[in-house]
Amino acid sequence: MLNLEPVNSGDRGEDIARLRRLYGRYPTGVAAVCALEDEKPVGIVATSFIPVSMSPALVSICVQHTSTTWPRLSKIGNLGVSVLAATHESVSRQIAAKNTDRFAGVSWMEGNNGTVFLADSAAWLECSISTSIVAGDHDVVLLEVNSTAVDEAVEPLVFHDSSFRSLSIGASS
Repeated sequence: MLNLEPVNSGDRGEDIARLRRLYGRYPTGVAAVCALEDEKPVGIVATSFIPVSMSPALVSICVQHTSTTWPRLSKIGNLGVSVLAATHESVSRQIAAKNTDRFAGVSWMEGNNGTVFLADSAAWLECSISTSIVAGDHDVVLLEVNSTAVDEAVEPLVFHDSSFRSLSIGASS
């Protein structure tokens, strides 16, 4: 029999640590969500980027309430989502860092409507904010996909067990 432990919905440190380990067991893609603010790029990294719907075309990200960058991005409304490449580990860390120039030395390009995209990504989505839903200590943000591009030759970056990884093709059975 599986021994499941109850989760206290309060803010107990041991439950938070256990949930962090558990959630980390699920591999996710890594996306940079960026736009121009006063003609300078601003952005966050989301390891919670998820395709939601084909019609209408929707994706979602989850943003922690403690983010100081998200309120700035949410006011802009039009966002560039770059699905990061396996080679973007250091770029991901840099854009996620606090109190630093997140775009120093990062190759990026401007899209339409003030969106920003990172060069050499696996895919790009130009989005507008559809809705935002408060969910615990995060907001679930639905983004309407307005236009896209993909580079099939580029492998995506994956986040799993608190580490960045790349995909590898295993032997078929």
